[in-house]
Parts: sequence; structure tokens; C-alpha cells
Amino acid sequence: MLQLYSKDLQLTITKPIVMGILNATPNSFYNLGRGSDMDSLLRAADIMLQDGATILDVGGASSKPGEPIIDPKEELQRVVPIITALSKRYPKLWISVDTYNAAVATAAVEAGASIVNDISAGAIDHMMLATVAALKVPYIAMHMQGTPATMQLQPQYTDVVSEVKHHLGQVCDLCSQAGIDQVILDPGFGFGKTVAHNYELLTNLGELATLGKPILAGLSRKSMICKPLKISPENALNGTTALNMVALMNGANILRVHDVKEAMQVVSLFGCMQ
Repeated sequence: MLQLYSKDLQLTITKPIVMGILNATPNSFYNLGRGSDMDSLLRAADIMLQDGATILDVGGASSKPGEPIIDPKEELQRVVPIITALSKRYPKLWISVDTYNAAVATAAVEAGASIVNDISAGAIDHMMLATVAALKVPYIAMHMQGTPATMQLQPQYTDVVSEVKHHLGQVCDLCSQAGIDQVILDPGFGFGKTVAHNYELLTNLGELATLGKPILAGLSRKSMICKPLKISPENALNGTTALNMVALMNGANILRVHDVKEAMQVVSLFGCMQ
């Protein structure tokens, strides 16, 4: 059993949960055909919550390969309004802000976010760990080799599982030193990894669980599905479902997905195996 707390919210996790992706960006690699305007985002949020999402992850900066770091002011203009609207509409909703900027994290939590999800694990903005500690919210730390602009140019590892585990272990230590006592780890599928690296990590996901932190798996419609099957992200739901089950069987606690209903079905079937 896992427990998270943030401001006046408490979450007890007795079985895997689903995090729905809510992209407030015009250039995400996949957004289900949704717009990034307020009405579209709220409609999408309503559907994901009806389908069973426990957390909604709001992002305002695309992190697909080749994307540059954006101005925090632009990111703020995208995420703060939707987080404000969501927190008013659903006062007890767990909202995660997907950002690598400490200033955005602060503004988002003030607007109603309850988790900070940082793809760089503090490497892009060196004020992030101190900021999250001061905010007293859970922190999702992801492994990424390089930055979104460079991560897929030529990712290299001697042993991807041991290197990712070592890096995330170091991040856990830094978080502890900063005063962050709630850390969730994300191996960063697709972030500075080849297809082979991704599958080696997925197969050995249980190795990360030995760090003693909850594990988030973000596999939804990624290139590790699209490249082997020679399909587009629009056609990658079946592959996503298959890999989500593998992730749960290997110890994932949270599935971060575009398609909540199908992920919840995976969680339900996984429960039949327990």
C-alpha cells in the first residue's frame, strides 16, 4: 500500500492507478484530435475522470524529440488557466503539472496542482528540487539522457538498466537532501533511449522497484510501439495496451496514458491475476 499527500489531499494506492495526459500544447506528438483550448481540455478531462483516471497530468511544453526548451512565460500561459479551472471544477482532484521549470511548478501548485512531474529530474532547472521541497508536494522524477532537443540523436549506454537505476538512485538521494519525502520514479521510456533500450528497461522494470519508490510507466503510443510495428501514434492503442500490462506485471504502480478507459481495463484484468 502506498500513500501520497499534498495540501489537503490524501491518496491511498492499494492497486495500480491511471494518470490521464492532458496536453495544453499545440504541438504534442499525439493528442487524440483534441484542441488545446479551454473547452476542449475541460471536455477531455471530464471524459478521463469518468473513465477512471485518478490523476490528470497537465503539460504546457512539448517534450517530443527535437523540441527546444520553451520560455516559462509561454508555459505558464498554457497551464495555469486549465489547472485553475480544473481545481474549481473538481476541488478534490489530483492534478499533476508536467514541467521542468521551477517557476511554472510554483505557479501551478498555487493554482491547484498537487504533484510536480519533471522529465529532467531537476537537471534543466537547478532550483526545481528546492522549490518542490518548499511546496511540500509529491515529485515525479524521470530519467532522460540529454534534453528533448538532443535526447534521440545518438543515445548510448553500456548497461541501460543499471545506469538508469543508478541515476534515479542518485536523484532519490538529492531529493532526500533537499527535503522532498514523496518521490515517484519514471524510467523515461523514449527519452534518450533506442527501441532496444526501452524494451530492456520494460523487461527489467522490477529493478527500479528495489529503490523503494513508486514506479510510473509512460508508454502511451510512443515510438517503441510505433517503430517495430511500422504504425503511427494514431494506430498504437493496441500496442500501448499490451505494454501497459507488461509494465504492471513488472511492478508499475501508475500508468500515464492518453487512453484512460483502455488503461483501466488493463488494471482490472491485472487485478484478476492477483
